This record gives sequence, structure tokens and C-alpha cells, in this order.
Amino acid sequence: MKAIGVIRTSRRERLSKDEFEELLRSAGYDVPTILKQNRGEHPRYNIGPGKLKELKALVEELKPDKIIFANRLTPSQAYNLWKGLNVEVMDRWQLVLEIFEKRAHSKEAKLQVELASLQYEVPLVKEAIRRIKLGDRAGFKGMGEYQTQQYLKHIRYRMGKIRKELDRVRADREVKRKRREELGFILIALAGYTNAGKSTLLNTLSGEDVEARQQMFTTLDTTTRRFQLGGKRVLVTDTVGFIDNLPPFIVEAFHSTLEEIVKADILLLVLDASEAWSEIRRKLLASLRVLRELKTLDKPMVVALNKIDVVSSGHSFEVKRLTEELLEERVPGARVVWISAKKKTLDELYRVLEEIIPGLPKYRPFRIRISPGGNVPKVLSVLSEIGEVLKVSYGEETVVEALIQVGMIKELTGLGVKIEHLNEASKAEESENNE
Repeated sequence: MKAIGVIRTSRRERLSKDEFEELLRSAGYDVPTILKQNRGEHPRYNIGPGKLKELKALVEELKPDKIIFANRLTPSQAYNLWKGLNVEVMDRWQLVLEIFEKRAHSKEAKLQVELASLQYEVPLVKEAIRRIKLGDRAGFKGMGEYQTQQYLKHIRYRMGKIRKELDRVRADREVKRKRREELGFILIALAGYTNAGKSTLLNTLSGEDVEARQQMFTTLDTTTRRFQLGGKRVLVTDTVGFIDNLPPFIVEAFHSTLEEIVKADILLLVLDASEAWSEIRRKLLASLRVLRELKTLDKPMVVALNKIDVVSSGHSFEVKRLTEELLEERVPGARVVWISAKKKTLDELYRVLEEIIPGLPKYRPFRIRISPGGNVPKVLSVLSEIGEVLKVSYGEETVVEALIQVGMIKELTGLGVKIEHLNEASKAEESENNE
């Protein structure tokens, strides 16, 4: 299918032409040309009237199936453009939704895409009804006034039905998540800009083969896999990729998927370090905006600079320095590591994750007393799986101080040990000494 691309930039609206072209390719369009303009937004056409005449001439010459804007179009602008060009007009978010529709495989993903599409359509239908009342057009997609109003009612009914179905999916996922926590799993969520290499990293961590392609929005379904990290039980979940200025209706529609980020213990934010710093910075800031909207910036975060196997060491060091400086202002405490998911260069990532895990809120300090004749090796082995051993004192009884997941204390039952909360035990000892 042939499409003409249009991109308008200004001081207030800076869009990436390369990213727009990549979106068009990902959607499968043949794009003979992209019309560019640098000016503020025109209220009636988005682009200026002079550029509209130029676009109309291109339409007559190239006879495209669609005109696709990199900019967000208001319903009124979309209608005025369609009326002036007599060809289907769509904007960046309709293009993204079209890609989503092609990538959605599971029932949940398809429902989320449908919900986002319907939410996008509501203001367009409302604009059509307004135009009908003004006597300006026959209706929405050729429908008359009554049909258009009925269609709006159908959209709202369908949106309500989809939300109920997604609520059931969310409830089911919450049950599974609680079960994983009961089993002592640490939950890590992969997040980041689309096409940063998240799915490839998931494959490398888990040793599996989840679909990973060099195209935008390969992953729309959440995929959770297990991997071993220093004896710890860890689950890592891949989530839908971000994009600059992700609109609220897409965030809302994909809430059940993005909830994996909200519920995670650690955020692993993946960036493509092979790009120029200006692009890395733009995509990092776009990702942080989404994470801020999800209220997750207070979680432990590791930023993984991926694809370092294809860049020079000088570029890698400079990107890491600039990334750390930017994060110091916006997310103090975030850690930055180099990785190559494709070449399986993950040593630094493993080390940082192992340093972070014992400090998670779900860990508490405990003192474990093993009576004479107790199975010390067995107790230490269990402790290494459910926590972090801090100190071992051998004597008539063996005393171990360790950080343990509170929900995993039951794993020690039946091993003939006495368990004390370390802080409470220390207070009791201090009180005895004072007496």
C-alpha cells in the first residue's frame, strides 16, 4: 500500500524523521516521499495552506492510498485534510495502532489494541456528529446522522465490555503474581523504548527463544521467564515498548500489561547505546516520562546500555557518563551498566542485580540459631536461596545472621532452627545489658 508521509516540526514539536520512517516501514507502507515543513501548528490543517497545496499536487501525481502525518491531528484537522485532499488521512497514533493490530497475537493483546483504537475513534465520531448538525457532511465513514450516533453508542458499549474482560485478565495475573511471590521469586520487569533489544535480552537471560526482530513493537504480549542469579529465584518479564509522547489512551488500554512494571521489584530499563547521544537522551527521557506516569520511579532501577558490541569503547564511555549525569538529576540511585544481549555480555548486569536484591523491601534481617547436631550445611543452603547470608558464628550452637524474604521464612521450618528478627533481638540484648 502506498502512502505519502508528512512531518511538521517546530520549536514546541520536535519529531524524529528517522523514527517516523521506521514506523512507516514497520507498518509495511511503500513511501515514495515524505513532505517536511518547519512551522507552528496551523489550527485548520496542521500544516500551512501553502504546504497543503504542495501536498495536493503530490496526491494528484502519486495517487497514494493514504496520507500519514507524523504529528497528532485533531478530529477537525483530520476532517479538513480529508475534505481538501479526497484521500484517507491518518496520524502517528493511528499508524502505531495499525502496527499494534498486526503484532497482537494473544487474546489480551488484541483486546488492548481494540480498546485503544476505539478510544481514539470516539472524538472522531463526535466530530462527525457535530459536522452533520452543521450540514457539513453525510456522516462518519459514509453513515448518516442516526447511524453515526448509534455507532458511537456501540463504541461505548464495546469499550465497557473490553474493560471488564481485561479486568478479569488482570485479576488472573494478580493471582499468578502472588503465587510467584509466595514461591520466593524476585520480579524484574524489562522496560524501555521500542526496538532497544528487550526481547533479545530476555532470551539471553532465560536461555529461551522468544520472538525478537529488528522492528518496532515486536512485543505486545507480556512474556515471563525464569533465570538463575546467584542461587536466587528470579523471574524477568518483557513488556510493550515505549515511544515518544505515548498518548494516555494507549497507556490506559495497555494498563494490564504495563502493570507488570508497577508490580516489579526491580526495573531493568534497556537503551540502544549504538545510537547518537541525542537519540539515546530523547528515548531515555520518553521512557522516564512513562515510568513517572506509572508512578514507578521510586523502584530500584538498572539502566542497561545495550549493543555495546557494535560501538567503540570511546562512544560507550561517553554515553555511560552522560546517562549517569542525566539520571543523577531525575532518578538518583539508578545504576548504569554496559551489556550486549546478542553477544551475552552480561557480567556487570548480574553483579549489579546481586547487589540490589538484598536491599529490596521484601528482605528483612534475621538471626537463625542452629542447635547442636543441627544440619548446618542444609540450613545455609536454604538461606542462600531465600536470602543473603551476612555472618556465621560457630560455637556450641551455630548462629547465622541473614537477610531473608519475609514470605520465605516458612522454608526454614522443620530444620530445627530458632528464628529471631535481628532488629528485635538486638533491642532485647541491649535492654538486658542496660539492666
